[in-house]
Amino acid sequence: MKLINKKNVFPVVCMTYTVISITLAVLEVLETREMNPTQLNMFLCLLLSILGVLVLSQHYRLERFSPLAMVIIQYVVAVAVILISLKAASYITDVHPNGYRDMILSFSIPYFIGAVVYYISLMLEVRKQNRILENIKKDRK
Repeated sequence: MKLINKKNVFPVVCMTYTVISITLAVLEVLETREMNPTQLNMFLCLLLSILGVLVLSQHYRLERFSPLAMVIIQYVVAVAVILISLKAASYITDVHPNGYRDMILSFSIPYFIGAVVYYISLMLEVRKQNRILENIKKDRK
């Protein structure tokens, strides 16, 4: 049985790279007892990626809404989490006056690209499943 094949080699490389990069950054922070801006940016990217994936993964809870409303609701929830987190962080450290805007932009562009890819993939998968169901129904007749 092959665990890595033509279909999943790219995701496996991406996951491996991410795990190694994050592990090395964590070990370096633990060793030096300080975090440089590059490491902070890497962890922030990881957290924003997790937030985006979590928000997109909850689409099934919003199926009663139109697809456009679903995307808008998901985006508003994600941005609200970011803004609340930044506000909480502002009590611990200084946030640049443009920090809120920059954070939303840093999240929004990759999020919308990911959302488009996710929803197109979802739509294609639903069509595929519908075709399979139609074939099963035809075979039963």
